[in-house]
Amino acid sequence: MDENGKVYSIKLGQIIDEFGLEIINDKVDRNIVISRNEINRPGLVLSGFFDFFDPGRIQIIGLSEAEYIRKNLNDDLVNNLEKMFSTKPVAIIYTTSLEIPQIVLDEAEKYDTPLLRTSRRTSEFSSALIAYLSVNLAPRITRHGVLVEVYGEGILILGDSGIGKSETAIELVKRGHRLIADDAVEIKKVSAISLVGSSPEIIRHYVELRGIGIVDVKRIFGMGAVKDTEKIDMIIKLEPWEEGKMYDRFGLDQEYTEIMGINIPTTLIPVRPGRNLAIIIEVAAMNNRQKKMGYDTAKEFNERLLNSMNDQ
Repeated sequence: MDENGKVYSIKLGQIIDEFGLEIINDKVDRNIVISRNEINRPGLVLSGFFDFFDPGRIQIIGLSEAEYIRKNLNDDLVNNLEKMFSTKPVAIIYTTSLEIPQIVLDEAEKYDTPLLRTSRRTSEFSSALIAYLSVNLAPRITRHGVLVEVYGEGILILGDSGIGKSETAIELVKRGHRLIADDAVEIKKVSAISLVGSSPEIIRHYVELRGIGIVDVKRIFGMGAVKDTEKIDMIIKLEPWEEGKMYDRFGLDQEYTEIMGINIPTTLIPVRPGRNLAIIIEVAAMNNRQKKMGYDTAKEFNERLLNSMNDQ
């Protein structure tokens, strides 16, 4: 769900194609809508505990669940399977190429439940599926700006129209970095601590340069100059230089911008003729990377300065 309350979804057919899942029963509706990014292993359900069972989640049956069914095939288990299938789960996926017992095949047939299988191990498949669902069903917003990758850091450049965001992005591409999005950046919250940005499909890999028009970055600079998605590691805000305004000259006070509940390190860069924004952003990216690795130049310089004053 995004900030406007919109719920995103994907179709079961997309998951089948993405993971190359084997379709076991014939009654698989590829248009079934998946809107939950959680999955479930129905071990407790097989034992009869249904209090928190959510049929909207994809159900994963691994070796433990399969062995439980095989070794405990009594009336109680049959009733529990009947009850589980009667809730119409969106899909049940067997992992590790496990053999599917006839009772499960019959229940899936009876309730038209999609029954699928993968050769991947349970933990490997589950983690991959959760990551896929988290990205595709993530809450999202769109911001006016430019997203580039600089030295492995995802940099979201914000600022008023005409301040030079797109021109800076082109200069960065020329210097070997990569463009993700220009003008409109679609931002997804893929976890409690991570934002990932991408471009709307219709304008992907294009940049608008005033006076020239639309430029296809991929065709002009090659495949290595573009990227479809990138994690947002920091934000750089561009604003016109104001005479007399006090700008941060040491970098001791880190500012943050809150996007969908996540605070992103933010740097304000004043713009005026003669400033090479591409180089400044390169240095900002490297400095941010150093901070994440535990080295803060501003703090070290401040400590050195204080020590020098104390020695006098």
